[in-house]
Amino acid sequence: MNTTISNSVLTASIKHAGAELFSLKNNQDKEFIWDGNPDFWSKHSPILFPIVGTLKNNTYTINEKEYQLPRHGFARDMEFQLIEKTGNSAVFSLESNAETLKKYPFEFELQLIYTLENTSLKIEYIVINKGESKMPFSIGAHPAIALRENFENYAFKFEKEEPLKFNLLENDLISNKTETLKTINNVVPLNYKLFENDAIVFKTLESNSLIILENSKPYIQVDFEDFPSLGIWTKNQAPFVCIEPWFGYSDTAGNSGNLFEKEGVIILEIDQNFHSQFSIKIL
Repeated sequence: MNTTISNSVLTASIKHAGAELFSLKNNQDKEFIWDGNPDFWSKHSPILFPIVGTLKNNTYTINEKEYQLPRHGFARDMEFQLIEKTGNSAVFSLESNAETLKKYPFEFELQLIYTLENTSLKIEYIVINKGESKMPFSIGAHPAIALRENFENYAFKFEKEEPLKFNLLENDLISNKTETLKTINNVVPLNYKLFENDAIVFKTLESNSLIILENSKPYIQVDFEDFPSLGIWTKNQAPFVCIEPWFGYSDTAGNSGNLFEKEGVIILEIDQNFHSQFSIKIL
């Protein structure tokens, strides 16, 4: 099943499977989200929960008991329930069940709220701890922005002038090796060589937003003020780029395996809620 919301300038469509955004169009029918061509990547904008990235050996421990989770967790592969809808907004919910408890021994509710506001799509995450213990988790976004021109015709303009130091991945884990993106007036021209080593992972950034430039003109702005980390990713020769606001990231090689000790993890108290949001603005 799919749900569609709209306002006077934008239309967004969301799959109930994974509560995944798969279309964002303007009123000229121009599409801004990657179409999911499996020759490159079959997803569009998956939710990353209850982990972001990869665990060492795909394994973690809670109270010395081992559990396994695949890369980016399980929420993106599960059916969400539509619990509220208006013309320009929709709320989806995923609750823990017998299946999730085998992989992740915590009772929770995860809500995704999509709201169209003028030329922006706001995406909110609410995580509710419904269990009787503290709950460790990470959460992140993975929207793939469609690029219709040649990849080299695009660039990123970061909000602030800063050293864009990022950590390199080794075997899908965060290494201690870092590199710095070269900028000219906060602008990074795009080319596929930037992604030879998979995703670019910023553990921290001063910028709270970036603009994708198309032929030097503003195309899309992604605002991620609530999120401390950011991933940027594409596949070689693919006509999209993913701008990924994150809480958390892959394990480091020296990680203990205890999920409560994982770098970047959120610890949610009993009966408490977590809330964050980001937005995609068409320029």
